[in-house]
Amino acid sequence: MGAKGITIAEECHVINILPPQSATTALDADVFNMKNYAHATIICQFGTTNADAGNITVEECTAADATGATALSTTLWTYAETTATGDTLGARTNDVSIDVSANDNIFYVIEIDASELSAGYNYVQVAYSAPGGATLISMVAILSGSRYPKDQSPTALT
Repeated sequence: MGAKGITIAEECHVINILPPQSATTALDADVFNMKNYAHATIICQFGTTNADAGNITVEECTAADATGATALSTTLWTYAETTATGDTLGARTNDVSIDVSANDNIFYVIEIDASELSAGYNYVQVAYSAPGGATLISMVAILSGSRYPKDQSPTALT
């Protein structure tokens, strides 16, 4: 990290794991590989939601095709912005899953260390349960602590 901050595009690996869409059924984000990274920050954004906006669960997998997908048994460090201000994250909480707020224009930040994954599980997937109605959603994963940093990092989706 430089004295002026970080350059995310060069010091991290950014993955659009769930492009923006209107969800009416359960969705699984793209599976990503943490083998060469120490940490993942997952940002889950919601536009219009409804009274039952669904749940977010983080799963560990043994392969890129979601083989062995199992909900993480460790609690996740999560931060939520569920108010109208749009940029004030709440205090860190420990959750196994997140019950998404019915408020519009909210987001959650989930922090995961690779060391929290079970032996043989290098892959991570975020599962979103079926909402009670159309819900706008998108997710981005930012991987950091690369074993092999360079300005153009290789894919983490295989």
